Amino acid sequence: MKKYVCSVCGYIFDEAKGIPEAGIAPGTRWEDLPGDWVCPICGATKEEFDKQGESAAPTEKKKNPVIEASTDMHELSPLEISALCTNLARGCEKQYKPEEADLFKELAGYFKTASAPAKDPDFNKLIALIEKDLEEGFLSANVVVSDARDRGALRALVWNEKVTRILESLLTRYQKEGDAMFENTGVYVCTICGFVYIGDTLPDICPVCKVPNWKFEKIEGR
Repeated sequence: MKKYVCSVCGYIFDEAKGIPEAGIAPGTRWEDLPGDWVCPICGATKEEFDKQGESAAPTEKKKNPVIEASTDMHELSPLEISALCTNLARGCEKQYKPEEADLFKELAGYFKTASAPAKDPDFNKLIALIEKDLEEGFLSANVVVSDARDRGALRALVWNEKVTRILESLLTRYQKEGDAMFENTGVYVCTICGFVYIGDTLPDICPVCKVPNWKFEKIEGR
């Protein structure tokens, strides 16, 4: 019997043990799990699991990727400025600077209101951008951080990569399931690392950054 490990939260599905409490009997093979089965801890799809102990195929050694600065610079859109101000507000909150946080929130709200609706939104384009980040952006960032021996930044990158993988997984699921994916269930976001959880019962701790579940916020409305 084999074991499969979730690449996001580390949960292990053991074919020998199954998950009796979820109706999956001991001895259930990985291939026999439903195609829409997801990790019971973080909600990652089957595609996000790796077979435990399986050696990776030999690959050609490549130079560490380095992303050059873009020569095609552009002015930030109102929505991008809104997102930036929202992140700055979060940072101020963590540093116990409520006045600065309120100002950045006000700016974020203003620029969000001033932003135009997206033209021809395309899930495939969004997923392609996420995949580019996973294949190039994180590799390059890890090289820089490793060279600088910045342990804090390295930990943040580990969290960020896991969260990005689960977002890719959720977008892929949404393409298949549509709004039915959110029917009769809750959507929660970890305020520390950004991990998104869809379900009725939150895990005791965030599967990415390990903070207690009271650090999660429930997303209301659309």
